Amino acid sequence: MEMVQINKLIDYSAQFLNVGAFRDYCPNGLQVEGRKEIQKVIAGVSASKALIEEAIKQDADLILVHHGYFWKNEEAVITGMKRERIRLLLAHNINLVAYHLPLDAHPDVGNNAMLAKQLGFTTQYTCAEQNIMHVGACELQRLDVLGNRIELALARKPLVIGNPNQNISKVAWCTGGAQGYFSEAIKQGVDAFVTGEISEQMVDMAHESGVAFISAGHYATEKYGVAALAKHWEAQFNLSINLFYTDNPV
Repeated sequence: MEMVQINKLIDYSAQFLNVGAFRDYCPNGLQVEGRKEIQKVIAGVSASKALIEEAIKQDADLILVHHGYFWKNEEAVITGMKRERIRLLLAHNINLVAYHLPLDAHPDVGNNAMLAKQLGFTTQYTCAEQNIMHVGACELQRLDVLGNRIELALARKPLVIGNPNQNISKVAWCTGGAQGYFSEAIKQGVDAFVTGEISEQMVDMAHESGVAFISAGHYATEKYGVAALAKHWEAQFNLSINLFYTDNPV
């Protein structure tokens, strides 16, 4: 394994992920500064205390996540859980690096691209805000069969709203909390929309539009992008990479 300067890693990733092209709800890149030289990386979906403690246990130099800190409209004070998380990072000199929308959207290592690989979807085009939603095709199958395949692929039972016998061949998908794009998915003429979470009104929208809604889990649909980016770092910089996932049912 080799050592890489943190600034070199961040500059490379900003260009690779096209960070500057996105209007986001949080800072992308280095969020909490630690050691200047990086060799060991631990990657996970969200920067929880459990992930930080695992990084400390593994003597990691850097934590890579999709969901980091300092979100728009959250309280600016560093107290309570936020204080404890940041205290641990600073005390152990660990870098926290997070990529949100740029990691959702990347065509090779992004969450949407990687979810498509997991589920056997083929992207035909992207649309919606900042082209974050994918529209494409899947093997012709009944909705109940697709639901079972998603459960096997993601190791989590999805909530499926729609006629189980409905044929599905055109799909739209957007990982995480993208239920707000359901109206746009309906406009695209798809048979089903796959995302992480669901809101109350989506049930009636699915029944009335005839477009199935599949809530496959925010965490479950976003495990693969951060893993793919970490593997890319491993190949590009010869870093030591470990993945850490927690049991998150949402």
